[in-house]
Amino acid sequence: MKNMRILFPLVIVLSLLLGAGGMYAVMAAVDGDNSSVVLEESQVKEMIESNENEVEEVSGSIETDEDRMEKIEQAFQVISDRYVNEVDESELLEGAISGMLETLDDPYSVYMDASTAEEFMESLDSSFEGIGAEVSMTNGKVTIVAPFRDSPAEEAGLRPNDQIIEIDGEDIEGLSLNEAVLQIRGEKGTTVTLTIERPGVNDPIEIDVVRDEIPLITVYSDIVEEDGKSIGVIELRSFSENTAELFEEELMKLESEGIDGLVIDVRGNPGGFLQSVEDIGNLIIPGGEPIVQIEGRDGERTRHISNLEDEKEYPIITLIDEGSASASEILAAALKEAGGHDVVGKSTFGKGTVQQTIPMEDGSQIKLTLFRWLTSAGNDINKEGVEPTIEVDQPDYFYASPLNIEDPLSFDMSSDHVKNAQIMLKGIGEDPGRTDGYFDRQTEEAVTAFQEREDLEVTGEINEETADLLQQRVIESVQDRDSDNQFKKAIELLTGE
Repeated sequence: MKNMRILFPLVIVLSLLLGAGGMYAVMAAVDGDNSSVVLEESQVKEMIESNENEVEEVSGSIETDEDRMEKIEQAFQVISDRYVNEVDESELLEGAISGMLETLDDPYSVYMDASTAEEFMESLDSSFEGIGAEVSMTNGKVTIVAPFRDSPAEEAGLRPNDQIIEIDGEDIEGLSLNEAVLQIRGEKGTTVTLTIERPGVNDPIEIDVVRDEIPLITVYSDIVEEDGKSIGVIELRSFSENTAELFEEELMKLESEGIDGLVIDVRGNPGGFLQSVEDIGNLIIPGGEPIVQIEGRDGERTRHISNLEDEKEYPIITLIDEGSASASEILAAALKEAGGHDVVGKSTFGKGTVQQTIPMEDGSQIKLTLFRWLTSAGNDINKEGVEPTIEVDQPDYFYASPLNIEDPLSFDMSSDHVKNAQIMLKGIGEDPGRTDGYFDRQTEEAVTAFQEREDLEVTGEINEETADLLQQRVIESVQDRDSDNQFKKAIELLTGE
C-alpha cells in the first residue's frame, strides 16, 4: 500500500479553484526525519491508536468499543425498520459518518463519499475549470478564503470572508460544503451567480462569475529597478508539488543578476503542500532555525529545521494579506520570526491545523484533523493569523464591492451601490466629492466626466454599461503596481528611501 500523506489544506477538501471539486492543497506533516514529511501508514496508525488509548484512560469509561458499535447498529436498524418512509440505507450510513464528524465542530474534518473522493483525486492536475477560489465552511456558511490572483473570482470581485448564501438564486442553507461546491463548479464559459454576505455591507450582493480554465502556475518572478538598486520579486500563488523547485530556479536567476533585495509575495495564496514550503524555507531561512513545528494531540512537537548553509546577504520583505493562508502563513511567520525580516501588509487568514485523508474500503474518505502546526517560534496562529511587522492598507477602492445594476444609479439616490461607485470613481481619478452613498450633483459630474473620457453615452447616470467599464478600470488599477501601497512600501524599505 502506498504511503498515506498527511494533508495540510488551505481550508477544505473542496476548492472552487479546482472547479471539478477537490482540495487544491495536499499537505504532509513531518516525522522525525527532517528530510521527509511523509509518515508511513504504520506510523500514522500507531499515533492514532496511542491517542485513542489515552482517551480511554482519561475518560475512565467502562463502555467498550463493542458496546458502542451495538448501539450504533441498533439505532441504524430501528430507523431502517420503523421510520414512516422508506429509507436509503446507504444514505443513512453516510449520514451517520457525517454526523459524527459534525460533532467535532471542526470545518476541516469532513467525510467524502466515493464520487467526491474520486473528484478530489482527479482535481490534482495541472489545470482546472472553475472560478478560482478557495473555500471553507465557517459557522455553517460557505466562506471564501481567498480568490486566486487573476482568477475569474478575483475579477468578479469576490473577497476573503465573503459568505455565499445563494447559488443561481437558490438558497444553500443546509447544504454541505461538498454539495455547494458541486453547484458552483461547471464548464468553462458558463456563468454562476453567487449571492454573498460581506462583512460591513448591509445588503446581500449578487456576483456573476464566468467560469474558466484555471492553470496552476504557481511561481512568477521579475526584477524592479529603483534608485539604482535591483529588487527581485517572486510571487507565490500557491504551494504545489513542484513549487519549491520552481522557486529555487527563479531565485537562482535573480541572484545571478545581482539583486540587492527580495520581495516574496504570498498575498491571496491559500496554501498547498507543506513539503513545498519546507523546501522553500531551506533556501531562505537561516540554517539551524525552525521553519515550522507540528504539534500532536499529546502536545509533543516535531520541528523542521532549515539546513541552509549560507545566510542570504540581502534583505527580504514578505507581502501578506487576509487571503494568505496555511503554507503562506508558515513561510511568512518563518521569515519574520526565524529570519528577522519585515512582513508588510495585513493580518493573514489564520489556518493552523493539519488533516489526514483516510481511505475507506468503498472508495470514500474521511479527512480528519490530527495535528496543529505552529510557527517557527512556536506560536499558534489558528483563527488569529500572522501579524505584519508593518501594517499597510490598500486604497479604499481595492475593497469596493461589485456593482450589479438592475436600474440605473442617478441623482438623489442613496444606497451601498452608489457608495461603491463613488469609491471606484475616486480611485481611478474622478472626483465624486463624497463617498457616503448619496448621489449628488458632484457625483453626477464625476460620472459624466468618466463617460466622456471612455466615449460612452453621456447621461450622468450609472447604467450597466457604465458600471461594467468602471469596474474594469478598477481591476486594471488594482493590478497596477503603481497603485499597490503594500508593494510600494516593500520597495521603499529595500531601497532605503
